[in-house]
Amino acid sequence: MPKLPAARSPLAMHLALALTFGFMPAALLPVLAAAAAPASAPVTVKIDNFVFGPAAITVAPGTTVTWVNEDDIPHNIVADDKSFRSKVLDTDEKFSFTFTKPGEYGYFCGLHPHMTGKVIVKAG
Repeated sequence: MPKLPAARSPLAMHLALALTFGFMPAALLPVLAAAAAPASAPVTVKIDNFVFGPAAITVAPGTTVTWVNEDDIPHNIVADDKSFRSKVLDTDEKFSFTFTKPGEYGYFCGLHPHMTGKVIVKAG
C-alpha cells in the first residue's frame, strides 16, 4: 500500500476510507456535519430611544452580533466582563462582535449605564 502524504488531515483520510470501502463510521458523522454546517446568520440589535432592542438574544456559537445606533445621540456597547467594547457610535454607526464560546454576556452603554442587554450563547 502506498504511503499517504503527510499533509493529509485525519478527516480527509477517514473520508477517503469511507468512500473506498462504501461505509461511513458513525463517529465520523458529527465531524462531517460540523464541517459542513453553515455559519450562523448575523443578528442585529438596534439602539433607539435609550434602549437595546431586543434586550436579550440567544445565538449559537460563531454568531456575529451587530449593534446599530439608530438613536440621535451617541452610545457605546461595553461587556460586563470586558470581553468586548465598542467605540462611541454616532447615529447610523455599527459595532460587531462574534461570540465563539457558550455563556451569558451582559452588556451596557458606557455613556448611559441604565441601558442594558444580554447575549446568551448556546450550542446546538
